[in-house]
Amino acid sequence: MAPIVALLMALAGLAGGAGPAHPFESGDPAAPQGRIDELVFARLELLGMERAGLCSDAVFVRRVYLDVIGTLPTAQETRAFLLERRPDKRGLLIDRLLEREEFADYWSMKWADLLRIKAEFPINLWPNAVQAYHRWIHASLQANQPYDQFVRRMLTANGSNFRVPEVNFFRATQGNKPQVIAQAVALSFMGTRADQWPPDRLDGMAAFFSQLAFKSTGEWKEEIVYFDPALPPPAKAVFPDGTVARIAPGQDPREVFADWLIKPENPWFARNIANRIWTWLLGQGIIHEPDDIRPDNPPSHPELLAYLEKELVTAKYDLKHLYRLILNSATYQLSCIPRTPNPQARANFAFYPLRRLEAEVLIDALNQITGTTEKYSSPIPEPFTFVPEDYRAIEIADGSITSSFLEMFGRPPRDTGLDSERTDNPTSAQRLHLLNSSHIQRKIEQGPRLRAVLQSRKGPRQIATQLYLTILNRFPTNEELKMIDAYTQSSGVTARQAAVDLVWALINSAEFQYRH
Repeated sequence: MAPIVALLMALAGLAGGAGPAHPFESGDPAAPQGRIDELVFARLELLGMERAGLCSDAVFVRRVYLDVIGTLPTAQETRAFLLERRPDKRGLLIDRLLEREEFADYWSMKWADLLRIKAEFPINLWPNAVQAYHRWIHASLQANQPYDQFVRRMLTANGSNFRVPEVNFFRATQGNKPQVIAQAVALSFMGTRADQWPPDRLDGMAAFFSQLAFKSTGEWKEEIVYFDPALPPPAKAVFPDGTVARIAPGQDPREVFADWLIKPENPWFARNIANRIWTWLLGQGIIHEPDDIRPDNPPSHPELLAYLEKELVTAKYDLKHLYRLILNSATYQLSCIPRTPNPQARANFAFYPLRRLEAEVLIDALNQITGTTEKYSSPIPEPFTFVPEDYRAIEIADGSITSSFLEMFGRPPRDTGLDSERTDNPTSAQRLHLLNSSHIQRKIEQGPRLRAVLQSRKGPRQIATQLYLTILNRFPTNEELKMIDAYTQSSGVTARQAAVDLVWALINSAEFQYRH
């Protein structure tokens, strides 16, 4: 293993350096492309912070694939983009990715984390409900359903949790008391932690859910969720802004609350989702953390957040409009290499922040590179669930279905819906697994897709180029090729083994394991 480590360290040193070997920046200045950049760059200038340069095409193609569809570009897709000469090719790629099937796959995973889609303890949605709920979310994202309609349907739904999937929002909580439901609503759609509110404020919001009833049926684990006018009406339902609600006799209080929530002037609704999408794409909230919106945690860029809110409302809650604005901005396309030592540079978006790939995205990338599959199952005796091995991890609906790799690399348990449930901090166990496990070794040495590259009759440099395009989504620099040549000639291994060692080195590089 020592020669591989030496190769890894040598390549990492080259990739992290500056000068002509540097593959991360385009060399072009990051000129403002719209209002987002005008606001961000003006603040950086005010604070005396220099912004990073524009990222290279190679960095951009990998970044935008991972951020939009949670999937690496193939070597062919990478090569085609890098060789394309159209000046508008970045915008065209963004549009194509937003329409890909994997967009709904990846963002369904994000929403499943937030909405706690899990069959087993402590959520206990059960398998049929999990599948129905996840399919509904996936279909809503695929159809680009306006966000206000998406949320209103969940908040006002009635019926069987197997046949009206959106009612599962009310079941995907740790209890069905009105206060518990109110906390879930506030966290999911207002970005605020209502468990920290004064009791009378929480009770005022909980009153909107006090006539919600749950009834079992003869079918296993099916439950009817419905508005029950026979239950005592709320004595005093109060909106979170302190306004007392007017609810007509026999009216479902949830409808009154939903109508208040999705109004354009609501101080939480558009702000919450605009901030979440910004966080998901740039790794740092304008309000940080994205589920901790409160008066004493103000936005770092109030004008920027207000602009995104306004754009979303004007676009009639078309979330893809917001994605396009952010992805096409120079702010999003900055290099990951800071040009200022100021510790506040990240919070002010002076560069694109390094972020480790999510557990699901990482294992899918390894499987894509090698042409292998993975086994996922539920560890709970009920319902003995297994998924087909050709499933990608980002497609798994149920938070109870997992693998040892997903658990090791920080997949969230989906118990609370808090953003902090997903852990991205690297551990020694993770590093050892990628560097020295039989699991990864089998994928590299037995994977049919990688084997085809390793056994090709191409020369060492052509093989190395194909591996770079496949794993890092860029061409190797001349310095890297020289280093690989020197390793092949001096290590005493066969050309094939040198190529295998190169795969190990690239997979264990920060450039592969992180968004950059």
